Amino acid sequence: MRMMRRASYDAPMTMIAIPHLSLVAALAMSVAGSFFQPANAASGAARLTICHGYGCAFRARLDLGPADARRLAAILSAGRASPAAERAAIAKAVSYFEKRAQQVTGVRDQPKSEFGASKIKGQMDCVDESTNTDALLRYLQGRGLLKHHKVQSRTSRGFLLDGRYPHWTAVVSSPDGVKWAVDSWYAPMGGAPDILPLNEWKQRGVLESGALD
Repeated sequence: MRMMRRASYDAPMTMIAIPHLSLVAALAMSVAGSFFQPANAASGAARLTICHGYGCAFRARLDLGPADARRLAAILSAGRASPAAERAAIAKAVSYFEKRAQQVTGVRDQPKSEFGASKIKGQMDCVDESTNTDALLRYLQGRGLLKHHKVQSRTSRGFLLDGRYPHWTAVVSSPDGVKWAVDSWYAPMGGAPDILPLNEWKQRGVLESGALD
């Protein structure tokens, strides 16, 4: 794990200590409220909250400035031709956003979740990842950069008894009504998220040989 400069702001949430994996859905539901302030119409500047430490145990402020706004606009402009092109652009925007988030958490998050990494600053579980990705998508939507998709509420799959851990994702919908998961949990920080039809994503996550799918 490569360390970078420490976060300029880290505030622990007040939360009952409960087993992370067995009640990750409960933690996800407790993450409420706005995680970004609407962008300045002229400059595109905005403040987003970055969740980390598992279950949004810590929050860091990420200020997106005019340069970030221009970069994200350029990334999304490449996706104007079609919904498929826009999903590819969304993946690139998430990658850029996560690299910026790393600058304020001070740590590069590893792919997936590791047992025992709860309350470690900079490391992220699916609750953190889905919340952060959702905040970015709502920022992009608020700036009018999503031409073919609308941001939907985050959703989850798995409840242990079905052989799967609870797992959360951000969601967008395309003009044909299909919902798409935007799941950045599988890749290391700054990697491309999984973007696939939500009904397909819902079928994944079965435990095989003790590993998460």
